Amino acid sequence: MSTANLPRLGLIGAGIMGRPMGLNLLKAGYALGVYARRPETATPLTHAGANLYASPAALAAEADIIITVVSDTPDVEAILFGEHGLVAAAKPGLLIIDMSTISPLATQEFAQRLGTQGLRMLDAPVSGGEVGAIAGTLTIMVGGQAEDFAEALPVLSALGKTITLIGEHGAGQVVKACNNLIIAQTVIAVSEAFAIAQASGVDLEKMRTALAGGFAGSKVMEVHAKRIIEENYTPGFKAKLHAKDLRIAANTIQSLGLNLPSSQLAVNYMHELVEQGQGELDSSALAKIVQQLA
Repeated sequence: MSTANLPRLGLIGAGIMGRPMGLNLLKAGYALGVYARRPETATPLTHAGANLYASPAALAAEADIIITVVSDTPDVEAILFGEHGLVAAAKPGLLIIDMSTISPLATQEFAQRLGTQGLRMLDAPVSGGEVGAIAGTLTIMVGGQAEDFAEALPVLSALGKTITLIGEHGAGQVVKACNNLIIAQTVIAVSEAFAIAQASGVDLEKMRTALAGGFAGSKVMEVHAKRIIEENYTPGFKAKLHAKDLRIAANTIQSLGLNLPSSQLAVNYMHELVEQGQGELDSSALAKIVQQLA
């Protein structure tokens, strides 16, 4: 594969998602620079051929497109606008693809601020967890300008399979918030159904097999229901991160003046799970809260 005309990529964040995403970019033939707050997390990437940079600014000085995948809204803001942040050394026209899950309102503000300095941004949060990041099969929800999306699409195609331009800046983050609400509420529904079945003496695995083939079938029924039955909560997506994402959803709901009790219940249950010291478990451990209440 010829790499002569490929853009030079930067990656900021080498955690559970960023590392496999970076490896897939390298496999696709891209030259990759990396910045990580803890440089040791980037070791698999540097061993695979990536170059390590001392700051976001140093990376921005040489990259054409930069992907950020970090924990929360303040982290993205610091990477963009903080001391030694991207804007300090970015060339005009730099395209920043934020694949973190952060506030939609903050995303809109960041995009506006970057635009005043001749920089471009897409919000492109993902669903699929570590397994999807490793396999390169992530679902990617994008907000931003159509021409920027077209430029980014070949890069995103190395990371995911279902890649959709949703709308303007922030739209990708809105859809990601909805995605996380649906998952949490479905885990609660499955857990409550299991409580009914168990109290009735019904075999849960047989119930899962039966329901998976009908309208109740879903990825949650396929993956999380099995975790719940086996009480295997080895994390694919940690509860503490899902709780953070649900707080973003709750803030979005509040900003829109909506009353959505079921969504608030999911937020409260996930918060309680983390408060009980179980934030390092997979977020399907939400079933534990349902079991306690049942």
